[in-house]
Amino acid sequence: MFAVLKTGGKQYKVSSGDMLRVEKLAADAGEKVQFNEILMLGGDKPVVGAPLVDGAAVQAEVVDQIKGDKVIHFVKRRRKHSSKRTKGHRQQLTLLRVTEILEKGADKSGVKAAMGAGSVSAVAVTAAAKPAKKAEKKAEAKKEAPKKAAKAAAGGDDLKQLSGVGPALEKKLHEAGVTTFAQIAAWTDADVADMDEKLSFKGRIEREGWIEQAKELAKG
Repeated sequence: MFAVLKTGGKQYKVSSGDMLRVEKLAADAGEKVQFNEILMLGGDKPVVGAPLVDGAAVQAEVVDQIKGDKVIHFVKRRRKHSSKRTKGHRQQLTLLRVTEILEKGADKSGVKAAMGAGSVSAVAVTAAAKPAKKAEKKAEAKKEAPKKAAKAAAGGDDLKQLSGVGPALEKKLHEAGVTTFAQIAAWTDADVADMDEKLSFKGRIEREGWIEQAKELAKG
């Protein structure tokens, strides 16, 4: 019995016990892998897929990770200022021993699917999901910020009494956790620089004299 499988953009006709060299797979020597893209099964009753044979698979054991023969690529340009370039390349391959051809039950075999070294693995998918979760949390935090700011403002001072502070700037300050004159009065040079950078105030704090105003307003 034989099977025609597809991997790495190529087709291979294999039988049990055959040694096979394919495009590099993400597997270590000694591991067992399963090829699920089976185009044809041959034997007493040949089966041709449309395009794949449903439930069929080829299982193989990874013997080693190897490199193919060196290929020389030479380019020469015949011009006034001629140039030439030589490059060598050795394709990375995986050496396999075919152990079994399954006519049915490929999905229940428990053997991991053969996956190219450049394919997106389950680990990569998980890693990609982490930034997505972080982005979701960041979006949730952004939605919650106005609610927190409103809650903080309810028990804080009217920061619009400061020179140059309108509703928009007051909202920014609330979102940054600043709700009272006492907080602003206690700012250090480092705090001022941090707020300038964080909220893009561009020197407004010092220019408008918020700290001195806040000290007076905090006294009542």
